[in-house]
Amino acid sequence: VQLQASGGGLVQAGGSLRLSCAASGRGFGTYRFLGWFRQAPGKEREFVAAVKWSGGVTYYSDSVKGRFTISRDNHKNTVYLQMNNLKPEDAAVYYCAAGRGVITSTRGEPGAYDDWGQGTLVTVSS
Repeated sequence: VQLQASGGGLVQAGGSLRLSCAASGRGFGTYRFLGWFRQAPGKEREFVAAVKWSGGVTYYSDSVKGRFTISRDNHKNTVYLQMNNLKPEDAAVYYCAAGRGVITSTRGEPGAYDDWGQGTLVTVSS
C-alpha cells in the first residue's frame, strides 16, 4: 500500500487547510488505525490525530483538539485532516501513517505505524 499526502501550503495564522492522504494498492483494509503526525525543524515527530478505520473513533493531541478534525472516507480509502484556526506553532511537515497493529494505547507512537506517506509542508505566517 502506498500513501500519498497532499494539501499543505502557506496560510496566515487563523486560516484553514485540509490535508488528504490517499491510499492505493492492496491490503488497505487490514489497517487498524490511520494517523497524522508532524515534524517541525529540529524537533521530533509528534502525534497529531488518529482515527480507527473500523468505527471511526477519533483521537487528538491536546495541542490541536478543538481546532483539527480527522475523518475518513472508506470508499475512497482516504483520510483527511481539517485544520482550522492555524497557529504559527502548527507549521511543520505533516505525515500520514497507517498501522495494522496499532492499538488505542499506542496510537500516538510513530513506531507503531507500518506505512507512511511522503509528507506535506504546512507553513503558517503570523
